[in-house]
Amino acid sequence: MKSKLIYQQAGERTFALVFEIDDDPIAGLSEFARSQNLAASHFTGIGAFREATLAYFDWDRKEFVEIPIREQVEVLTLAGDIALEEGRPKVHAHVVVGKRDGSAHGGHLKAARVRPTLEVVLVESPAHLRRRMDPTTGLALIDLSAT
Repeated sequence: MKSKLIYQQAGERTFALVFEIDDDPIAGLSEFARSQNLAASHFTGIGAFREATLAYFDWDRKEFVEIPIREQVEVLTLAGDIALEEGRPKVHAHVVVGKRDGSAHGGHLKAARVRPTLEVVLVESPAHLRRRMDPTTGLALIDLSAT
């Protein structure tokens, strides 16, 4: 993954990130967030994956059900945020991918391999966001009272 700072003002930074063939976007975003000390960010992206694992949160079971996609797909939209969880940046991403026949699949992005590229624009906020475990959902959700 390559990155470039493209804007900076009043505590807000904007980066362009370009992932290459076989890069793992979740690992890449996580490592980038750690290296840049990102505590509150949001991002969008487009590109393609050679494979991906999406997930759907099953409310009744309070767990994610994986949706494997084992073919080349277009990343029609990637959107997410980065917030601190237990003091470390945590990536939360959703994606919609399109198959060759025009059908689309979407969900929480668990894992993927880029092919040929993934272009992400990431914007850091000057405030910090923190995630806290929510007992009702069993998920680490952004806690606005902690900001």
